Amino acid sequence: MTIILNSEEIKRCVRLDNKMISIIEEAFKSLALGKATMPPILRLDIEKYHGESDVKAAYIDGLDSYAIKVASGFFNNPKLGIPSSNGLMILLDAKTGVLKSILLDKGYLTDIRTAIAGAIAAKYLSNSDSTIVGIIGAGIQAKLQLQALTLVRKIKNVYIWARDIDKVNNYIRDMKKLNINLKACATPEEVVRQSEIIVTNTPSRSFIIKYEWLKKGMHITAVGSDAEQKNELDPLIIKNCDIYIPDCLSQTKILGELNHAILNKVVSSSNHYNELGNVILNSKLGRRRKEDITVCDLTGTGVQDTAIARETYRIAMHLNLGIKIG
Repeated sequence: MTIILNSEEIKRCVRLDNKMISIIEEAFKSLALGKATMPPILRLDIEKYHGESDVKAAYIDGLDSYAIKVASGFFNNPKLGIPSSNGLMILLDAKTGVLKSILLDKGYLTDIRTAIAGAIAAKYLSNSDSTIVGIIGAGIQAKLQLQALTLVRKIKNVYIWARDIDKVNNYIRDMKKLNINLKACATPEEVVRQSEIIVTNTPSRSFIIKYEWLKKGMHITAVGSDAEQKNELDPLIIKNCDIYIPDCLSQTKILGELNHAILNKVVSSSNHYNELGNVILNSKLGRRRKEDITVCDLTGTGVQDTAIARETYRIAMHLNLGIKIG
């Protein structure tokens, strides 16, 4: 029997919360320990419409199901009055390949698990007393990243920059519910120089954050560079930061900020870096000193998708949600 879940039912099952942090941490740990089978990402670019579709998947040893996900990002969509992200996940039985569930999440689960990964990065890599956040970008993920950060840090002040000032104003209006001081900035440099934690959330094709703007003790989570052509950080940041942590090293070498540092010949492709799962397993592999500059490069992994799809299915079965077919 296959269960079809619509987006509203899925939102009843999964939210941004500390329980989801634990679930995604376990997924990252499995990846770091070599307990996951995760193929390379399949991506189709639709350049004409500034869009892309990605297929991600992963099987985690010992689990009875795994997910395959199709996620799209069409970055002109907000001009049309529709969200930039969309997609679905399918959950299959690990022993038989039988289709257990179709999750019509419209990109919601991808958005949530990405924001949770940002919270995990800040939890292990930023200074524990950090209260000032800089947000680059003003879309859905920029909002979720800030909400997720409040799960792990006591955020008091937020500085925001995006190319579209109307989006920044809408961002500030929407995020007032968090009871945090929010301020629009005229330049990304203004954001960086005032912040302790930076989160970049754009599909930029040329770097936005310059190395010379950084200060000691800062943490950066780069979310937007999930394709070869995307780039938010000056490659010198990857070269000169004290700690660089990828979500998946094999991916960031070809998709993430590390990819651009390699292409610009400021770091070697043979360099080894501990992954986020390694840091979760052993926090000593992360920030060592208060003055360290740390960077986490998030390209999005199939293990996150399998973890969140399985949790959604589990809760949906408990709540007796969805349409049963077959």
